[in-house]
Amino acid sequence: MNVFSPLRCIFAKSLPPSKTAVRRSFHSSKSLRARPSPKFKSIKASDLGIVKKDESSPPVTAENFPTYTESEKAELAKRYTSEQLAAIEAGEAAVDPQDLADQGAIRDDPMKIEYIDDLSEIHPVVDKPVRAPEGNYDPNLRFKSEDELTEDLAKWVMNDLPDEPTRLDWMKFLDKTRLTVGKEEAELNPRSYLAPDLPKLDVLQPPTEDDEEIDPATRRLMRQTGYTHDEIRKFNPKILIYHRVVNQTRLGKIQSQYYLAVAGNGKGLLGIGEGKSAESEDAMRQAKNKAIRNMQPIPMYEQRTIFGDVKGKVSGTAVELRTRPPGFGIRCQSLIFEMCRAVGLEDLSAKVTRSRNKMNTVKATLQALLSQRLPEDEARGRGRKLVDVRKVYYNGNT
Repeated sequence: MNVFSPLRCIFAKSLPPSKTAVRRSFHSSKSLRARPSPKFKSIKASDLGIVKKDESSPPVTAENFPTYTESEKAELAKRYTSEQLAAIEAGEAAVDPQDLADQGAIRDDPMKIEYIDDLSEIHPVVDKPVRAPEGNYDPNLRFKSEDELTEDLAKWVMNDLPDEPTRLDWMKFLDKTRLTVGKEEAELNPRSYLAPDLPKLDVLQPPTEDDEEIDPATRRLMRQTGYTHDEIRKFNPKILIYHRVVNQTRLGKIQSQYYLAVAGNGKGLLGIGEGKSAESEDAMRQAKNKAIRNMQPIPMYEQRTIFGDVKGKVSGTAVELRTRPPGFGIRCQSLIFEMCRAVGLEDLSAKVTRSRNKMNTVKATLQALLSQRLPEDEARGRGRKLVDVRKVYYNGNT
């Protein structure tokens, strides 16, 4: 045995631990230890004044949420056992009334929900439908014959008909008379496996005198898109490209007109449409209606430019769109300029490389606008938190 072995064991305990081997990272982001600590403290929404608290309302106490009465407990006992009722009462007693007041209040911050659901009502599309019990089904159920219905009418005339009958007596007889033979529950509350009917929309309005003057093509467009006639007029689609097309067939050359239109509402919607017909008016109407029908939302930064530089390519035409600061304007060729005006962009520059085909230029520009990558998606992909630096640190002054 070596003499220095005991000494090596003694001094090894006091030495610092050796560095472990660096493991290979398969993620693009740094580890938690390697990340730098934030230089600024987290700012709460209440400090920025985003969340508004109503201090005028009285404080919430346990008296605002009374317990179940004896009649309510009797109704609950019909559906739940005694153990389930005890669990319900214990669960409600454990909930702080202040938590109910804070979570049940209507929010005023920008992330609030724009609608309020009434959970006491059953939605026919989302919720599970309430069906009658299976015991109400009667396989031997059948309609009464004419002789049986005549017999019921004769009994009512002989026994229950008053001296001076009225229309109300006849309606009561129709309501009480059964039309089937079998279980009474199978007729009054039948078991059905059909989906419930969809609710009727209150938005639909009865046709007016102006609707009679609308042409069939516009009326069909209104049914397909849901827009009103006034909204379709405000879109103001514009023709960008038109030329004559000749199709060679065995009967000779057939001429037609081709139109390409663009439509938008100036607030983020943009669509293009193509139309071809022997008549110019028909082709123009087809292109404008298709442009309105094909409108899609375009992401816009500050309602004036796009999110970063994007590219689009259709066949041999390549388009590059670049974001620009406020006041820069729209500096590009005429086709892209009209599309920017239709969607509502104000600061943008564009460059068309390779082929300058007009139809491919319009389609490549739309493809580039739809291929924008939003900051929310980028932050979600990197596992980071998105913060508006201009609003948080500079109070929106930059």
